Amino acid sequence: MIKVKRIRHVTFVTPDIDRQIDYYQTVVGLGVVTRDASRASLATDSDELAVVLQRGDQAACRRLTFEVALDLDFADLVATLSRAGIAAEIQSDPLPGVSRSVLFRDFEEMEIELLAGPTFAVAEQPVGGIAADRLGHIALYTQDPLKASKFYGDVLNFRVSDWIEDAFVFMRCGFDHHSVNFARGPGRRLHHAAFELRDASHMHRACDLLGRKKIQILWGPVRHGPGHNVAIYHRDPDGHLIELFFDLDQMIDEDLGYFEPRPWHRDRPQRPKVWVGLPRDIWGPAPSPELAEFKRKAT
Repeated sequence: MIKVKRIRHVTFVTPDIDRQIDYYQTVVGLGVVTRDASRASLATDSDELAVVLQRGDQAACRRLTFEVALDLDFADLVATLSRAGIAAEIQSDPLPGVSRSVLFRDFEEMEIELLAGPTFAVAEQPVGGIAADRLGHIALYTQDPLKASKFYGDVLNFRVSDWIEDAFVFMRCGFDHHSVNFARGPGRRLHHAAFELRDASHMHRACDLLGRKKIQILWGPVRHGPGHNVAIYHRDPDGHLIELFFDLDQMIDEDLGYFEPRPWHRDRPQRPKVWVGLPRDIWGPAPSPELAEFKRKAT
């Protein structure tokens, strides 16, 4: 089993790369590290890559990149994947600050990239916009959330943090409640991408900036049930749903098996579980009617 430690960055294909670069610079608050006619890479104020943009015909999420332990041998990673029936290859100098990585595909052809240890890439100019701290998690549609949870668990050592009935699974690879989510839907595509903010005042400033730019907040602020993060949602120019959040649950000690206690938890202690019925959120408004994928039905 390959033990993934944390999510690093996401690669999007976009038909309008200049428009998406402007969005990630002036709204999310990432800095351009490299840029040419077909690809751009953008990093946080901590000099970590968060988003890679590639020019293409149709907007899509193409690749998830994760970090593994620094001492792992890439040839061993490829051999481990091969024994599981997964074809993989070692890439040289795939990105700024990254000398090597391992690339393969999951069972629904999503590209997965593995990096060893910390890597840094300095932006060309100071970060503006919201200045999100980091990429927090990626949620994807899949025809079979159970199969997705098994693949990411068996191959990459992700653990299940929560289920919403049998339709939405939250999975962690480190302390955070989730780094990937899988929602039942018609084929693999992006459900949402989430960027972490520092605290409530940072979210307040984010809401003000979205308001100034006339970007509609489609849901929130809301404190969710699974994960208990405080979140707001809007869409980027390509139509992708973007979450900004803070205060996500953490499981500091896997042996204890519960999330760090918080006053808003309904369970004492809060352990991984299946959430059934409503209400799930602790507080906040229902999603906007425009968010069809988040429509909630009474049970």
